[in-house]
Amino acid sequence: MSDAGVATRGRPGIAGIHGEAPVLVIGGLTRSFTQGEATIEVLRGVDMSIARGEIVGLLGPSGSGKSTLLQAVGLLEGGFTGSIRINGTEAARLDSHGRTMVRRDSLGFVYQFHHLLPDFNATENVVLPLLIHGATKGEAEARAHGLLTSLGLAHRLTHRPSQLSGGEQQRVAVARALANKPALVLADEPTGNLDEKTADIVLAELLRLVREQGGAALIATHNERLAAKMDRVVRLHEGRLV
Repeated sequence: MSDAGVATRGRPGIAGIHGEAPVLVIGGLTRSFTQGEATIEVLRGVDMSIARGEIVGLLGPSGSGKSTLLQAVGLLEGGFTGSIRINGTEAARLDSHGRTMVRRDSLGFVYQFHHLLPDFNATENVVLPLLIHGATKGEAEARAHGLLTSLGLAHRLTHRPSQLSGGEQQRVAVARALANKPALVLADEPTGNLDEKTADIVLAELLRLVREQGGAALIATHNERLAAKMDRVVRLHEGRLV
């Protein structure tokens, strides 16, 4: 099977909406680690495209390389060979500052653990990336309030993470990731720390917001049931997409 994975369930394929260029194109991506005298190949020539407006599930058991692939696409660490093109920009040609700008302007991240700033309330956690991106304080607060309200957190705007449930904390993390309307959202087991009912709610809200904003997403999970809710699924096995 090619990297296109299973059928797209009626959503756009890798050619993009109305023929637009894909938001992500990966070519020949490899990553290996050295342990003593042994070399462990985690990614072995990954090829993949994601269309604008498409949500792709990345399936694979623990240790299959899902997180490594997301770190590569997120430009979070080096040591990779191959091509990573995000929104038409070849990341392999960028210096550290250039990669930072791509992350700031084109990417949003949601992790299994929310990583919220504990001394900031829900609104402030969402406002921060907006301010970094150049929004005024008023614009940032309005955007944060709108996102949090749409996620059912209108009554939690001034609550700190310690005052929120696990599901509420993760919804704040979703709002933070989508604050700057990224072209591509990368999510690594975003519901892995939640019970099944809460996981369904958080994932549904994440997918809804990505689609409403016209973005794309690559969501790593080991949960077949959750992956079935996405437009397309690819599987990582022994370092290759199958």
